[in-house]
Amino acid sequence: MDPATTTAPMQNDCETEPSSVWSWWPSWRPTSMSLLKTAESKILACIQNDVWSRFVTLPNRDRIWTLTLTNKGVRKTAEQALKTPLVMVHGFGGGVGLWIRNVDALSRSRPVYAFDVLGFGRSSRPSFPSDATQAEKQFVDSIEQWRHSVGLENMILLGHSLGGYLATSYAMQYPTRVSHLILVDPWGFPERPQPQTQEGHGSEVNKRPPLPRWVKAIAAVVSLFNPLAVIRAAGPWGPGLVNRFRPDFKTKFEDLFEDDTMTQYIYHCNAQTPSGEVGFRAMSESLGWAKNPMLERVHQLPPSMPLTMLYGARSWVDSSSGDKVVQIRNQAPTKVMLIDDASHHMYADQPEEFNRVVENICNSVN
Repeated sequence: MDPATTTAPMQNDCETEPSSVWSWWPSWRPTSMSLLKTAESKILACIQNDVWSRFVTLPNRDRIWTLTLTNKGVRKTAEQALKTPLVMVHGFGGGVGLWIRNVDALSRSRPVYAFDVLGFGRSSRPSFPSDATQAEKQFVDSIEQWRHSVGLENMILLGHSLGGYLATSYAMQYPTRVSHLILVDPWGFPERPQPQTQEGHGSEVNKRPPLPRWVKAIAAVVSLFNPLAVIRAAGPWGPGLVNRFRPDFKTKFEDLFEDDTMTQYIYHCNAQTPSGEVGFRAMSESLGWAKNPMLERVHQLPPSMPLTMLYGARSWVDSSSGDKVVQIRNQAPTKVMLIDDASHHMYADQPEEFNRVVENICNSVN
């Protein structure tokens, strides 16, 4: 992609270790931003289309690691240039590398942007406030500043998990910038239910699908520490810990990488100085619940904004929140779709079906 086509301030693809109270840990933690860059580079080498990777500098000097993909097999036409870009926002603890099964297919007919959310991946890791509303604002402000710096007038905005929560908040605050909102297994929609007992019985009623083991493990420490502190505290055993608790990340991408490239990427994304997870902790009561649930606010989306919610049929995220959003929005264009045989990370479990559904949504825009 020609750098002249964007207004984004650009910095060279280089970085140094941030100075912090954690700076004495590298000898204990086998990680660095350089190792994260190396792991990511191996993943991004699989991309077939044209990709432009760079840091986009925000007005406050924070940097957002950004990928822009365009179809190199098709001559750039005026019609393609008018296609509304798709912007992809990853979930908690993730990064742009997790979209490796999707970005080529989705950039066949329109530009695709993916970025590391502020505080995650290779983006800047600033401090976050402990107040839930202020932490959410800092995330959303960074997305708007990124959009302005890149020079996008409007976009099809897709967010997964925590990214879905932030995308919804962004769409409520900047509705004219979002042509279609796509939420993929979004986190933070339902209110935390109060324990109820069946009349005449002592057992609690809880219809929520059981959380996977890795979620329960992290939840056990989240009230005392940042959610991913255990990975950093494990030191040289951290990579093995990721392999043990998240072997699915290796199997989901095993046809692309025979080794542990993906789990190494996940480890290096989350073994760095905690930042985005601090903001997440401020916004959450526990990993399953948001202090400011979106179901209480989703009515603020303009009725004219199309919304599609995608859920994995085997996900631990309860899709009934999507049905409630349909009721809340009433006549507003809202769809809920299930991706069969897919977990929370449906974009990796069923990439062909996920790409087909998202591409159809994008084509409905233009």
